[in-house]
Amino acid sequence: MPKKAKVTIHPAYEIGQISPRIYSAFLEPIGNMVNGSMYNPKHPTADEKGLRHDFIDAVKASGVPAVRLPGGNFVSGWDWKDSIGPKEQRKTRLDLSWHQYYTNEVGHDEYLQWSELTDTEPLYTINLCTGDINDAVKIVEYTNHKGGSYWSDLRKEYGHEDPYNVKIWYLGNEVDGYWQIGSFLNDPRGYGLLANETSKLMKWVDPRIETVACVSCSPNMLHYPEWDLTALQECYHTVDYISMHHYQSVLQDDLPTYLGASRYFEDYINTEIAICDYVAAKLKSPKKMMISFDEYATIMRPAGELHYGRGEYLHYKTHYNFDPNREFIQYDPNNMPERPFRLGSDMLQALANASTLLTFIRHADRVKIACMTGGLHVLASTDREHVWSTASAHPYTHLMRYGRGTSLRTQVDCDTYDIPSYIVDDTNQYYEQEKVDFIDTAAAYDKEAGELSIFVINRNWQDSNDIELDVSGFEGLTFIEHLEMYTDDLEKANTYETPDAISPVVNPSATFAAGKLSSNVKPISWNVFRFKVDK
Repeated sequence: MPKKAKVTIHPAYEIGQISPRIYSAFLEPIGNMVNGSMYNPKHPTADEKGLRHDFIDAVKASGVPAVRLPGGNFVSGWDWKDSIGPKEQRKTRLDLSWHQYYTNEVGHDEYLQWSELTDTEPLYTINLCTGDINDAVKIVEYTNHKGGSYWSDLRKEYGHEDPYNVKIWYLGNEVDGYWQIGSFLNDPRGYGLLANETSKLMKWVDPRIETVACVSCSPNMLHYPEWDLTALQECYHTVDYISMHHYQSVLQDDLPTYLGASRYFEDYINTEIAICDYVAAKLKSPKKMMISFDEYATIMRPAGELHYGRGEYLHYKTHYNFDPNREFIQYDPNNMPERPFRLGSDMLQALANASTLLTFIRHADRVKIACMTGGLHVLASTDREHVWSTASAHPYTHLMRYGRGTSLRTQVDCDTYDIPSYIVDDTNQYYEQEKVDFIDTAAAYDKEAGELSIFVINRNWQDSNDIELDVSGFEGLTFIEHLEMYTDDLEKANTYETPDAISPVVNPSATFAAGKLSSNVKPISWNVFRFKVDK
């Protein structure tokens, strides 16, 4: 039986303001995410542009604040100018990133108008690999300028009188990747110089915008973190955020590692903060660079074949595999699978996503944007006919609703465990993690609303854990409820037919007295403790 966990939270120990944008999602035209879910002109709910309104309504109802689009690797070979104007005049191109035909029926305007319909802020990624500075200037002019110039007047001609006023612009995607079209793998300084000049000119078109520069897209990259340091020194003064991505791979059925995987995200964030602060000191800049963690996921997968002694060649071999039998795919939006592909256990995925979000909350002073890969699938899964949400949607929407205001430090005293170093395949190799807390926590204090929310994950895959929350440092505190989500069957999943297979309930056994709350958290569970604070 684990020892009683004790968590102390005090209003004086603030980390920073929690940006609502950390609860954003990521959209890229892969598979049926665009052609089928977002766009299907034959669907009963489709509008005149072919956009599915059952999907729109579900995304809007979820409250997700922002969506990064239209990619992803996709944008590095995409010319946005092919995708504007009358659809019959648009050009179908080969998308080399995902080996598909891209018809451009969903184009620049459709992405932004879909954002308007879903009440989500568009976080826009431009092509800075095969695109150039002129393309960047033109896209901001078309998108944000009020009128009186060629590109802004063309927007009006194509049916959108008012500017879209896109605020956040990403200067390319994963530009250091071996797999990226027009990669800057071997030229970090070149990318930094290009990002600097591009950001400068984009802000000359619209001084209200903010720009995001790429750093290493994963801590697994062989050139990390030197690539980041070199690139960032060239563009630090003109950009506002750095763009971080990470997909943590875990060996199949390794529950302890999967449940503790957010520790690797924590290390990655801490390293990038150190790099940014070093560059700021070197350049004598008072600016604190902020972080956009705009792609993330934790994925279980079987062990791959290993090839020892090949060094950097292994990465090239993985990403330069030219298969003469591979054919380009034409996605039919009306011919989706009857059921979408699901990445493993619904409950485990919910906790992995939530644990990563708790990491972002604990770094709220620097992490200001985060976009969950698969976030739209979590909130609005689709097949040809239906829309529903997965179990992951419950922690996700709890955090959107209650994870607001100021992030407070949580001092945790609980049992711990170690994660040994492990290898999944040639690319994904990980060092050990020591003293991983079984009790994973974060806290949000919404002073305006007078609410305190404490989020707790019990990573223990075998035992429940008694827990005490010490909030005696607050005055006038009233306990509202303990919400918990748990299942004793990890094979259960929320589907269209079984939408409530895994759902949160109120735990009635929690007690609160003298500033301390006592309760019990079940194994592999999500918990929210809510308090009202007298203002």
